[in-house]
Amino acid sequence: MAKDRSQRDDYTTPLRRLLLGVVVLCLLGIFVVWRIDSPRVERFRAQVADKVVPPMGWAMAPVTGAVNLVRDFQSYRQLADQNRELRSELRQMQAWKEAALQLEQENARLLDLNNVRLDPRLTYITGVVIADSGSPFRQSVLLNVGARDGIVDGWAAMDGIGLVGRISGTGSDTARVLLLTDAASSVPALIQPSGQSALITGDNTAAPMIGFLENADLVRPGDRVISSGDGEVFPPGLLIGQVAADPAGRLRVRLSADFERLEFLRVLRHHGTETVSDPGGIVAPGDLRAPMLEAADG
Repeated sequence: MAKDRSQRDDYTTPLRRLLLGVVVLCLLGIFVVWRIDSPRVERFRAQVADKVVPPMGWAMAPVTGAVNLVRDFQSYRQLADQNRELRSELRQMQAWKEAALQLEQENARLLDLNNVRLDPRLTYITGVVIADSGSPFRQSVLLNVGARDGIVDGWAAMDGIGLVGRISGTGSDTARVLLLTDAASSVPALIQPSGQSALITGDNTAAPMIGFLENADLVRPGDRVISSGDGEVFPPGLLIGQVAADPAGRLRVRLSADFERLEFLRVLRHHGTETVSDPGGIVAPGDLRAPMLEAADG
């Protein structure tokens, strides 16, 4: 047995070396042929590629599949990153949308303030609402203007459309506005077109009550309610709202001002109505009245 094994080893070793040498020579031959720059050799290489490469497609299938899998995974990662960026941009756009809507509302309020036609003798100060009372028993808001801006107790405050309330307390930099809906608020008013005088009294609801009417039969829902100027509490002609009837049949005022979104308020400077001591002064000032009288006498 030992002899047979030694004989087998004697034949195997030379065969391995011979096979290795043949493989090396074949590889060197292929290398040399593939490096020769000749038209004939080029045609030979093309023929070899046509014969060998198509049948070897099954061997390249796993490699091709692995490459495609890697590319798909990279594409998936890119899509995931893009989706994450798009979500972040969408959140930013939503925030910008909310900011744009708020700016649009503020712009509309400011345009309303600019479009309201008041007595040209009335000047005003525009303030920003910085806080409200937060209590159902006291209806008021706080403005960022005060005594340093010349604010005086009792002056009227309006939003872009209608009357909101009156100044009921001033500090150096702030002022409190008592709203028409507060139970302590009472405003002399005039109802058009009937010309009925009334008193608008707040009761902590969104629609103040109408009281002290001379003739309630002349008042209809939808009639216009303005300030009368009686008692020099408010300037005359300020829009308050429209007459409405509650389920119990009592007359109330549907306020024109938007009390749900009070952002900017216009405080009207009102120093009272000038008393006319000379009836002729209503027609013309004194310096113009004398020439008119002389012309009439002449």
